[in-house]
Amino acid sequence: MPSEIYAKYAFAEKLKISNRKLPKVHLVLKNRITQYMGAASAYHTVLTAIDNDISTLIQQHGNIFTFNNIEKGVIEIRDFQTTGVVAYARGCPFYKLTSGRLDLLGKRVQVKEDYRINCVDDIKKIISKLQK
Repeated sequence: MPSEIYAKYAFAEKLKISNRKLPKVHLVLKNRITQYMGAASAYHTVLTAIDNDISTLIQQHGNIFTFNNIEKGVIEIRDFQTTGVVAYARGCPFYKLTSGRLDLLGKRVQVKEDYRINCVDDIKKIISKLQK
């Protein structure tokens, strides 16, 4: 921590004071993905650095993870973008959201069906990874 003040109010410290265990990391989602090309080039270096940091943490503090390598605990998903904002604002799960021109707080927004399907597929991927 940059300062003892930060440490005093950190989540982990609050749990320690309360005699509670830290939760374990089950999954790391990387969502800076373009719709058509895989990892967005502007983020590739950052995403690789994240993998390296996670690998180091697994080696040094494996007890905080429920997985023991990157392949088991890190997945890439697309950013939910407009589809996610509309679903969230409407309180509607992706699988029930309709596509097309929709009203969002008085504004017309476009939800593309292929983007909606991508969101549903990514949610299924997340669930599948958590069930293993």
